[in-house]
Formats: sequence, C-alpha cells, structure tokens
Amino acid sequence: MAARGPRPVVRVPVPRPAAGRRLICFPHAGGSANFFRDWAAGRPETEVAAVQYPGRADRLDEPCHDDLGQAADEVLAAVGPFLDRPVTFLGHSLGAIVAYEVARRLEQIGRGVERLVASSARAPHDPDHVAAQDLDWDDDAAARSLTALGHTDAEVLADPAARGLVLPYLRADFEMLRRYRHVPGDPLSCDIVAVHGSEDGHVSARQAERWGDLTTGVFHHATRPGGHFYLVPAPPLDLFLDTPPAGAGAEPPVNPGRGDAHAR
Repeated sequence: MAARGPRPVVRVPVPRPAAGRRLICFPHAGGSANFFRDWAAGRPETEVAAVQYPGRADRLDEPCHDDLGQAADEVLAAVGPFLDRPVTFLGHSLGAIVAYEVARRLEQIGRGVERLVASSARAPHDPDHVAAQDLDWDDDAAARSLTALGHTDAEVLADPAARGLVLPYLRADFEMLRRYRHVPGDPLSCDIVAVHGSEDGHVSARQAERWGDLTTGVFHHATRPGGHFYLVPAPPLDLFLDTPPAGAGAEPPVNPGRGDAHAR
C-alpha cells in the first residue's frame, strides 16, 4: 500500500472561487476543522476555511504540537495561497492565540489580514492568562476543564473508547497553551474584534478588552448571550465579518440594547 501523503493544514469544506473574501477559522483546544463545517451557509460572498491541527480527525496519526509557536509556524507555511483576497482570521479560545501569532508572523514578512476575531479568549498578554499557565494539565484536569467550559461534545469523554482518542490531543492542546509565553513586540495593524459570552466564567469583559492593546487598527469588543461556546449552534457571522455598527458592542440577555463598542 502506498504511503499516505501529508494532509492539508487549511481546509475549505465549500469552495467558493468567486467569493470576494475569506474567513479562516482556528479551533479551540480539543477542537478540529469540522467545528466550522457548516459556517459557509448563508454567506455566499465569503469562502470559509478552517485549520486542522495535527493529532486529530484525519491527522490522528501525526504528532500533536507541543509548542504554540510551532503550531503558528505550520499554519504560516500553509496559509499563503489563501491570502489572495481580503481575509479575516477567527480563533475560538486557544485558536485565538494561534491566530494572533500567525497574524504577527504574516505582518513581519510584509503580509497580513484585514481582521482578527478573538472569540472567548483572554488576551495573550493578560496577567490572568499567564497565571493559568501554572496549572497542571493531566488528563482528568483537561477533561474537567472541557466539561466546565460547556463544550457541546464534552459528553463523549464519558465513553472510555472515545476518551482514549480525544484525551491525547486535548491534553496536548492545553499543554501547548500552558507553555505559551507572549513576547512583546509591535502591535498588529489589522482590526481586532473581541467577542465573549455573557455567562463565560473563563473570559470577563475586562479581559476581552485587553485585546485592544495589541493593534493600531480599529478595536471592537462585543458580548453575546451564552457561555464559552456562545457561538453554538448559530455563530454571529455578521458580527465577525461585517463592520460593527456604533453602539452594538454588548448584548446582555436582560438588556440587549446596551453597547460597549469603541474604536481607536
């Protein structure tokens, strides 16, 4: 049997060669490109792509990354052909940090994206993010964390067979984040949109606001009803992709007319 070639790092579930822009999505810890497979529906002007980290799904036989910079370097090497039109990076949780590091690397070589959407993520330089890196992420701790965050697939960890498949890459993802250290440098020039759920115990409004320190472009912070996985089952693609209207920043469940958007 012939050896299988390397699987692509960036996937496009619904190719749209005529689309005027592209959204490239970066999964959360324990996530895969499949999380974004239905996002292309209803946005014919946008081609949706997603990053597939090694060690899961059809890259299950590849070793997981143990360093977040290594993960960013792999995406950087693969993403060039996808920058042929205006691009938005969207990273959810861990994915926001990976997307940020890829955006930094692109700007260092004279390229870049129009917008970075940081979903359900503390800013990489936030003191609380650094403090969380001291935790010991064994298998049980990783499983408890995923369940506490309200991941829709957390129940699979109750199945011993599924747990044996999921935990190695879940723990590797948490370990990659634990080892990450933000290196100060030039801010990004792209716009940043930081979004988190109003009931997310992992990311506060103050922590989301700190993403604004990392760009000279326009910064917008928005809150949406829900927890860490507020974007399931219906991601707010209009917020991610379109120009946020003034005053549309926060939408708490009890008072959806109140806003905290700002630009600088």
